[in-house]
Amino acid sequence: MQVTTIGLDLAKNGFQVHGITEDEEVAFNRPLSRGQLLPFFSKIKPCLISMETCSSAHHWARELTALGHEVRLIPPMYVKPYFKRGKSDAIDEAAICEAVMRPTMRFVAIKTVEQQALLSLYRARDLLVRQRTQLINSLRGMVAEFGVYIARGLARVIDFAENILTGEVLDLPDVAHEVIHNLSEHLMALHARIRWYEDRLKQVAKEDARVGLLRTIPGVGAVTASAIIAGIGDGHQFRNGREFAAWLGLTPSNKSSGGKEKLGRITKMGDQYLRSLLVVGMTHLVRQTRSHPERASKWLTSLLEHKPARVATVAMANKTTRIVWAVLTRNEPYTLRTA
Repeated sequence: MQVTTIGLDLAKNGFQVHGITEDEEVAFNRPLSRGQLLPFFSKIKPCLISMETCSSAHHWARELTALGHEVRLIPPMYVKPYFKRGKSDAIDEAAICEAVMRPTMRFVAIKTVEQQALLSLYRARDLLVRQRTQLINSLRGMVAEFGVYIARGLARVIDFAENILTGEVLDLPDVAHEVIHNLSEHLMALHARIRWYEDRLKQVAKEDARVGLLRTIPGVGAVTASAIIAGIGDGHQFRNGREFAAWLGLTPSNKSSGGKEKLGRITKMGDQYLRSLLVVGMTHLVRQTRSHPERASKWLTSLLEHKPARVATVAMANKTTRIVWAVLTRNEPYTLRTA
């Protein structure tokens, strides 16, 4: 029997394959080990292979595409409605096979090795930033127990840690002073490592012409621009800018029914890290608008007149996302409208 569609359930060592024929009959549903996976698919004629997006999904998609198969990645939340009763690898694969054949199904673009290499920089940096934040909160809380107050802000905490390491002695018990000294050393080491990642990201950004195009957009810096390139590539997987904004979760949730339109808060779906970078960039733009209104766009100025700053920030991030898509797909820099 000629297999036309295969559902592949990924794991670290064990895999499950579910194949169906053109007549929608089940040809096989069997487990495979890691070493059996590629030899198994190399013996099968090119067909459609569907997988859920998860760890290693893009790697296996590239490997199977090289064998001549057509690979489609599906977000797990879009597969969930097709699950039958119970939970097993075999049931999961049957659901993936059924989902991939739906005409309205949405798929995830397969990332290149270069994209994933760049994403590894962002993920490592994000991990260290979260660890630094935890360490700062712990340090501020610990010294507060002894009546020592550290002002809010990264620069203030770094100054405090530097003073401790250069010999400043607090009026604390010896044990507490040793603990704070060790935490200060750890904080400075984390801070230096984060700076290394930021310098490396800026270096990579200079090597990509698309990053230069995105940096012509107000509020989009080198880190945000290179993160967008790593996340979506050239952006052609989206039909328009609104699809990209919806993918990032910057569009309002739609709960309309019976001809009555009801829009709620933004969905916050998609890439949380990329969405946060855009919102932070627009927050800086809003601050610039308030301090230098003569440089700001009329649209943002009028929005701030009757909307709270955070609402205006998210709205500006939504608009910037659409501009990003237009710049990437047209391959031309952003030009500010004078009219």
